[in-house]
Amino acid sequence: MSTTRETLPDHVGVVVVGAGLSGIGAGYRLQTEVADRDYLILESREAMGGTWDLFSYPGVRSDSDMFTLGYEFKPWREPKSIADGPTILRYIQETAAEFGIDERIRYGTKVVAADFVTAEARWHLTLRRDGEEVAMTCDFLYSCAGYYDYDETYTPALPGLEDFAGTVVHPQFWPADLDYAGQRVVVVGSGATAVTLVPSMVRDDETTGVRRAAHVTMLQRSPTWISAVPSRDATADRLRAVLPARLAHRLVRAKNITFGTAFYQFCRRYPDRARSLLTSMTTKILGDPQLVADHFTPSYDPWDQRLCAVPSADLFKAITAGDAEVVTDTIDTFVPEGVRLASGRVLPADVVVTATGLQLLAFGGIEPHVDGERVPLSEQFVWQGAMMTGVPNFAVCIGYTNASWTLRADLSHRLVTKVLRWMADTGAATVEPSPDRDLTERPLLDLAAGYVQRSIDAFPRQGDSGPWRVRQNYVLDSLTTMRANLRRDLRTTAYGDLPDGAADRAGGSARREVAV
Repeated sequence: MSTTRETLPDHVGVVVVGAGLSGIGAGYRLQTEVADRDYLILESREAMGGTWDLFSYPGVRSDSDMFTLGYEFKPWREPKSIADGPTILRYIQETAAEFGIDERIRYGTKVVAADFVTAEARWHLTLRRDGEEVAMTCDFLYSCAGYYDYDETYTPALPGLEDFAGTVVHPQFWPADLDYAGQRVVVVGSGATAVTLVPSMVRDDETTGVRRAAHVTMLQRSPTWISAVPSRDATADRLRAVLPARLAHRLVRAKNITFGTAFYQFCRRYPDRARSLLTSMTTKILGDPQLVADHFTPSYDPWDQRLCAVPSADLFKAITAGDAEVVTDTIDTFVPEGVRLASGRVLPADVVVTATGLQLLAFGGIEPHVDGERVPLSEQFVWQGAMMTGVPNFAVCIGYTNASWTLRADLSHRLVTKVLRWMADTGAATVEPSPDRDLTERPLLDLAAGYVQRSIDAFPRQGDSGPWRVRQNYVLDSLTTMRANLRRDLRTTAYGDLPDGAADRAGGSARREVAV
């Protein structure tokens, strides 16, 4: 894996922020669909991979299948369709190396300020690198940094936590030397991280040599919808045995997209039937209807919050084996020996894991400015899920909340390259989405999950219809995104309308670089 640290150029056509799953995908689309447009990927950390390099807690994995979370252009060849974090990271690294994208990455380079100067049709970026601030410019800025805060976690007020005599850890910053062998562990939380940690901590890790905990308790305030899924895709195994890898990958990808979309629509249109289906499936595995009613039947409908997937029913198997349990209660206070609940029960613990959620952060912390004025993000609208009013030559990558992140991300990458080609064809120096009517605002992410509700007001909005809706439907998006009416929805400034000499400074090289 390259760890390129070359000197930064003064100017580049496109800057992609973030070298995670999305950033590498963006690099591929840029170099294949606008091949003459130069680009760089700026990564604040010292390695690519984003989430999959950052998180190292036991069992870290995706809850989406890799035929849809993986790239359309890079077949997934591993046996498991629900993959662990290290395997996903290796896949990202292999993709970057195979297509030469790793040579376009500059590590340890954080964008700390971004100001679009209209008269120059350029972004002026302030970067922090090796403890110093440096400057560079670009024509187009594309944020692929996701919406999680990598530096700060979310931990609610936990009464008496300072009295606990054991070890407290947060999954986002898992200590490499944490030894929980033979320990009693309480995991506070019930989301995707918690349901991953519990079964992983009650089995030996052959890769790291870490031995299993004596017992793990998942402590939740209220139940979460959890569904068992196969860790391997039997159809994929059959197709990959007889078909070329790329064709098999595309067929399985299409199958999984169709099933995922249909199941989501089923849950939203027929919530009572979806509840019945999920509870019956869980009861069949656990064999105890009361256990399911008490701890695995949420008050909200399926997909009001993201559905948690457990591969091969590993969480449920850990419970039936007696290695783990789920307790639904609220915390009264921490005590030296563990956690005292509102019911009066004390959960004994040597280790407490606060899997209480992540913190959202818009655009990796970049606050866009235009001509020195900060753009109020909460007053802007997102067009086609990728570009934003009030900010020229800027795009963001926001994945799906009800399906694999990469499905929406790749559509955004392709839309950005379409916009760049259109700018070159029309001689546009700047481009900015502009609605042709008043829009009724809605939250950008329409999920009731706590981590979304805590921070969503700091994000731009979606509208109520058409290209201003951020739909959670890949099938519809795949049919409409690339047919977007750029001339109708985008406001442009021609190079000839820039101040004298600015066209040569800001756009001349860009126009020569882009294939028209």
